[in-house]
Amino acid sequence: MNQDPNDTLPSGMPPVPPAAAAIPGRRCGLIAIVGKPNVGKSTLLNALVGQKISITSRKAQTTRHRITGMRTVAQPDGTGTQYVFVDTPGFQTRHSNALNRSLNKTVLGAVADVDLILFVVEAGSFTPADAKVLKLLGEKIPTLLIANKLDNVHRRGDIAPWLAQMQREHAFAEFVPMTAKNPKDIERLLGICEKYLPEQDWWYDEDELTDRSEKFLASETVREKLFRLTGDELPYTSTVVIDKFEEEPPQRKGQKRLVKIAATIVVERDGHKAMVIGDKGERIKRIGTETRQELEKLIDAKVFIELWVKVRSGWADDEARVKSFGYE
Repeated sequence: MNQDPNDTLPSGMPPVPPAAAAIPGRRCGLIAIVGKPNVGKSTLLNALVGQKISITSRKAQTTRHRITGMRTVAQPDGTGTQYVFVDTPGFQTRHSNALNRSLNKTVLGAVADVDLILFVVEAGSFTPADAKVLKLLGEKIPTLLIANKLDNVHRRGDIAPWLAQMQREHAFAEFVPMTAKNPKDIERLLGICEKYLPEQDWWYDEDELTDRSEKFLASETVREKLFRLTGDELPYTSTVVIDKFEEEPPQRKGQKRLVKIAATIVVERDGHKAMVIGDKGERIKRIGTETRQELEKLIDAKVFIELWVKVRSGWADDEARVKSFGYE
């Protein structure tokens, strides 16, 4: 009996593609994006892929799952490079509940077997939280220091001594000072990453952007709008569960398909529920409206969405419930 090669893959790795005739001149490889919470990892992933696939928020710990995004730069002769980026949750060092243990396990799984690691920090800063994440990274896998948010540094002369300090912290392959929202910086980073990826055929079709389903993207979009519209009032342990995701084909030529979604926002206290609903239901109505507008662009469909709010006290420290909500 032949063993499926996918049975031996570390958790979180993409499936091994079926054997095919490799096209000379192609490169493809896995690139993990790691760092403490809220340093801009999801913003960087979206910029590298060229489209929003990972949610962003000022609230730390917004990303909770391994998000894979693909960027394929193809040449007319069929050669080129396919970058397979893995965005990870920010490694959580402050609280040790079941949710955070699950998130940290996801980070460790993602960096175990990749071709390149992008270690993201804020340019000019290196906190104890950054140091704890850096300790997770071994010396065998090439690691680039991504000094993000360079536009926030007022005196560029301060960067040189900081870079010297960072070189003492870890044997980085290269330093890349940049701003994730600057397209020229993104193109420069792609060029740097390319040389670390092995020569092999691509794993995904040229036009694929993510391995995540539309149902997953719907859940993440609701969660992003939830955090953006509640600010620091709502604990990050609030989550979203998709109860229904149904598609109806277009009724007439030229029409878009209809996607019907029902989702539950799960909070830990009655006070949080009232906060999400808002005065006369205005806040939850706005969460639904902004989610619908963004999803219609993201999945190219007409979207109908219903939102509910439920209280599940202590869910983030309940191993079984954490798993039931879709966390590994």
